[in-house]
Amino acid sequence: MIVYLDVIWMLNFLFDSLLLYLTAIFLKRKIRFWRLAAGGFTGSLIILLSFTPLNVYSNHPIAKLFCSFMMVLVTFGYKRLSFFMKALFTLYVSTFLIGGALIGAHYFSQYDAKLSEQLLLSSVKGLGDPISWMFVLIGFPIAWHFSRKNIESMEMTKIQYEQIVKVQVEIEDETFTFKGLIDSGNQLYDPLSRLPVMFVSVRNKLEIFPLPIRKIAVEPESILMGSDELPGEWQGRLRIVPYSVVGQEHSLIAALRPDNILIEHNGDRYICPKGLISFTMQQLSKDDAFECIVHPKMMTGPKSQGENEKVS
Repeated sequence: MIVYLDVIWMLNFLFDSLLLYLTAIFLKRKIRFWRLAAGGFTGSLIILLSFTPLNVYSNHPIAKLFCSFMMVLVTFGYKRLSFFMKALFTLYVSTFLIGGALIGAHYFSQYDAKLSEQLLLSSVKGLGDPISWMFVLIGFPIAWHFSRKNIESMEMTKIQYEQIVKVQVEIEDETFTFKGLIDSGNQLYDPLSRLPVMFVSVRNKLEIFPLPIRKIAVEPESILMGSDELPGEWQGRLRIVPYSVVGQEHSLIAALRPDNILIEHNGDRYICPKGLISFTMQQLSKDDAFECIVHPKMMTGPKSQGENEKVS
């Protein structure tokens, strides 16, 4: 039986290096290329030891655990115990994530029982079954890529979730509640009153709003051009605010001044009695995670006391 040790070692070296690189991405740590290669080489040594008299010890779980310790130590170094253990556990998570993706994809696409047996025996049959090797060679980079993208997506969702607030708007004796996103990039102010402007999408529940708000959201041009007017009690709330966006330097939006804006975030309630709201039919979030974009200035208002809070 011919054993292609160089091919097996090279694949393990590349896979270990990629797993370490994926670990560094998850941890947001910058590492040098030579440390990454050294860590991958350290992990691949256990393959070489498997073909020596030391194979009895190299295949033991303790030896594999020690090998992973050395991989992390060589790649990331040691600053403190928590720093080291976090890198070690993240390496295992990366390994299980990629391995689980490969196994799941293999059994999902499998239709021949003999193919499974060939895959399991490929590690002891020299080069192994060509189909199995091709599956790993193609599947590993794909699983690595999607694992990285999914982790980045989850991080963005977590960051976005932390910026989600509950917004309560009071206008003309009516109260409306929205999920809002605090956007530090929203720096729109009314140039005359210097009031901050919030954007609210009414796309998914247009029917619950009074006619003036629906008119501003659906036909803003008629209000801006003066071809249509709001009722008298709403006319005093109307503000025309200039703004600029990429590709469109000078534009106008119609905004309304509500009676009050209450924002809840992390258990705190912020009162914003002075602010403007621009109602629009545009969908602000593709997955409906939020319905309005909150101006950060609105979070600097006074805090209101909750029902269960004691005031000294």
